[in-house]
Amino acid sequence: MLLPLAGGLGTRHLHERLLLMSAPFLDDLPRFVFFTGKGGVGKTSLACATAVALAEQGRRVLLTSTDPASNVGQVFGVSVGNRITPVPDVPGLSALEIDPEQAAEAYRERIIGPVRGLLPEPEIASMTEQLSGSCTTEIASFNEFTGLLGDTEDTRGFDHVVFDTAPTGHTIRLLQLPGEWTEFLDRGKGDASCLGPMAGLERQRTEYARAVEVLGDPALTRLVLVARAQPSSLAEVARTSAELADVGMREPHLVINALMPETGSGDRLATALREREQRALAELPGPLAGLSRTEIGLLPVDTMGVDALRLLLANPAETSLGAPSVRTSAEPAAATDDASLPDLVDAIEADGNTGLIMCMGKGGVGKTTIAAAIAVALAARGHRVHLTTTDPAAHLTRALPEAVEGLETSRIDPEQAVADYRGRIMATQGKGLDDAGRAVLQEDLRSPCTEEIAVFQQFSKAVAASRRHYVVMDTAPTGHTLLLMDATGSYHRQMARQMGAAAHYTTPLMRLQDPAQTKVVIVTLPETTPVLEATDLQDDLRRADIEPWAWVVNHSLFAAAPTDPLLTARAAAETGPVGTVYDQARRVAIVPALADEPVGAAALLALSTSSIVDLQEIP
Repeated sequence: MLLPLAGGLGTRHLHERLLLMSAPFLDDLPRFVFFTGKGGVGKTSLACATAVALAEQGRRVLLTSTDPASNVGQVFGVSVGNRITPVPDVPGLSALEIDPEQAAEAYRERIIGPVRGLLPEPEIASMTEQLSGSCTTEIASFNEFTGLLGDTEDTRGFDHVVFDTAPTGHTIRLLQLPGEWTEFLDRGKGDASCLGPMAGLERQRTEYARAVEVLGDPALTRLVLVARAQPSSLAEVARTSAELADVGMREPHLVINALMPETGSGDRLATALREREQRALAELPGPLAGLSRTEIGLLPVDTMGVDALRLLLANPAETSLGAPSVRTSAEPAAATDDASLPDLVDAIEADGNTGLIMCMGKGGVGKTTIAAAIAVALAARGHRVHLTTTDPAAHLTRALPEAVEGLETSRIDPEQAVADYRGRIMATQGKGLDDAGRAVLQEDLRSPCTEEIAVFQQFSKAVAASRRHYVVMDTAPTGHTLLLMDATGSYHRQMARQMGAAAHYTTPLMRLQDPAQTKVVIVTLPETTPVLEATDLQDDLRRADIEPWAWVVNHSLFAAAPTDPLLTARAAAETGPVGTVYDQARRVAIVPALADEPVGAAALLALSTSSIVDLQEIP
């Protein structure tokens, strides 16, 4: 049996008392609260825990997820969608998940519905096509988002609106959009062909301006930056703080989540994890050093359900409460080498010396590390390999800081992609235009939707290159990647209509659907929430006729065989989630939690060439 925390902290009275000393970011909360940070750092758990704490103090709270891969409903064990839904176990708390597809469908209907039956069917079909791409999905999602920042019928009854946001890159994009669209409309929109009819945007002008005002007022909005005590995570929230300051969101609060306490167990892995985290905190990036800071300790249980959420905010990292008192009947897990990353590399190589390997999954699960390890292993076997990323917050150079023979690395940078796209369009379509025509075209290219088109084109080039050599792609966190998949599907449908049934053509989507060309590797952690999200991702891919090739369960404590009581408790809890993976996947590789991060070519090569047992001995 597990005793989650010493002292019986499950009671509501003690829970409320402990909040006062352990979670200063809750002090004097304004009406709107945003949680953001790198994927996998615990934004959803902290947002849910905050919403529960506020509701149990008698506040009326709306918990909203802007993450296209939201799992708020899973945390509470209720079905939550694109409609405000009360949480039965927490009086005063309601939840909402902004579903991009539902939002896009409602947006299309608001524009097309009034003219359906008034215009000829071909014109209705043309409008529908113009509003079927990722641009419309993005517009519709942030329309839902900005609507929640106003005094609307949906939000009027709530004292607080708590936002659980998508991983950082997508969130920055979302929070920049109200200002970008306001400026775009104020300047004059050109013909904005990628948007379809503009009436929907024109009607939102006042709402966007209100959103910009609310986001920039600390009396109305609090930004909570969530991080793990890891250099990449801390560096990302430092960048996030600076970028969101540019859209007026200042005075953020910093939360360091899931810190390993000093347990005194002598376990090598526990000691290494704690030393690594304390070193990262000692080297905190300058922009974060002066921020108000809350440190929260690692729990021995997943934060699923209201009881676990209460414990989260009552678990300060450096007090007597920070080292959970754990009893468990579980013996230290035995390491196994019957499923490993080298097996996947062998299978990839056996299929030839070209192809696309896409590492996909929730943010923070280690996609970059797994992608880099596969790429380094293939290059070491003499293959030509291109390692790239679609993640706006990518860290390829940190995982692989040195050059490797036979391995080329790149990043699909949204800003550079947009600059290249604009330059190309002006040099071609704008070549024969007069000054007035070029000015209109330039204005059209300032549309925020241009980024989606430009990034898709760069992605398509990387997919096409996999016909000549291996391309290993580290993708953005799930929600952002699904929007990219939506753009891929829209382009495929457009090409199919234009080319006709008799024509021969190959679109990027067709390459992704071809198992001889593309291997999708879903990366997850051995925890309930990441596995549920990975299962949802697999379902989404299958709906697009893309069959995942393999799953990688990363950072497994069970495979690492710890002796520390806290880590042993967490290792024992992996049995259920990992069993779910084996039920879902055709191929599975288990990668153990390591005392030292696999950074650099040598460590990555060891990760992709050694058995699990051997990895435990790597210094």
